[in-house]
Amino acid sequence: MIKKILIIFIITLSACSEENNIEKDDDGLVRVTFATDWKAQAEQGGFYQALASGLYEEKGLNVEIIQGNSNVNVPRLIASNSVEFGIGSNSFIPLNMVENNIPGKAIMAVFQKDPQIIMTHSDSSIENIKDMIGLPIMISDASIGAFWLWLKSKYGFEDSQIRKKTFSLAPFLSNKSSIQQGYLTSEPYLVEKEIGQKPKVFLLSDYGYPSYGAMVISSNKIIENNPDIVRRFVEASIEGWEQYIYGDPSLGNELILSVNNEMREDILLQAIKKIRYYELISDEISKGNNIGQMTNKQWEDFFKIMSENGVYKTDLNWQESFTLEFIGKEN
Repeated sequence: MIKKILIIFIITLSACSEENNIEKDDDGLVRVTFATDWKAQAEQGGFYQALASGLYEEKGLNVEIIQGNSNVNVPRLIASNSVEFGIGSNSFIPLNMVENNIPGKAIMAVFQKDPQIIMTHSDSSIENIKDMIGLPIMISDASIGAFWLWLKSKYGFEDSQIRKKTFSLAPFLSNKSSIQQGYLTSEPYLVEKEIGQKPKVFLLSDYGYPSYGAMVISSNKIIENNPDIVRRFVEASIEGWEQYIYGDPSLGNELILSVNNEMREDILLQAIKKIRYYELISDEISKGNNIGQMTNKQWEDFFKIMSENGVYKTDLNWQESFTLEFIGKEN
């Protein structure tokens, strides 16, 4: 049955076809596997909506979604042909793939603005990102090689400010002067539920952070050999996101809740509202008609900032990190 979700750790993925052969099930649907970067949540909701509502099936695809975890390495899964598609959480991921000669690239971007935030307590005197320079900030290990590089290059943040972010909100809640990274659609709501006060939220994209978020990446092999499958996956995913944010998300939410017993419906619903309110995937004029878009300009701007600050060599072939072939949008 197409609505089959497996929670599988990376070690179990060796059972997938090493050659990335295209297989069909008994109903003639093409089997493809999609690896996410975290457990099922609203930030992946459009994909679950597409699966639950049969959009992938209508495109002739039998899609299996594999939930991520803290140890998952989606580019490695792409490189080993263990999966056909996966989520790249930010623009560094595809560029790092090019830098490390991993044959894959971004084929669509769900979030036009990366939902990464830094938050403080509501009574904090901090009013701007610049006010955080020199202060301790709790961030994850993964973020040290991502948006932290941008904060260092643009605002002069230093590594001495880094404090390790755990999966618990307790360190933040227990210290009124604490500063912590988070996701716009997650941590602020959890903090408010816990202490009854909204934290101050600083959305990095509002300060110029040019990264995309939640991109779909795929191997060059399937892009070159089976572009029609890639196109069908992208089209169904975009339609799933349009339904999830601008229509009825109940099917997607039901599926998310069934595979992630740590998730709650109220968390999902508030996240959907924020995705729409902050126009993370589309603006209120388009209302989903431009979901998935990427542009040469935004990729070039991102690479230029990072290469000028030593993150990447200036001669890196950054154009190989993405393709606009399957979204048909460039401006």
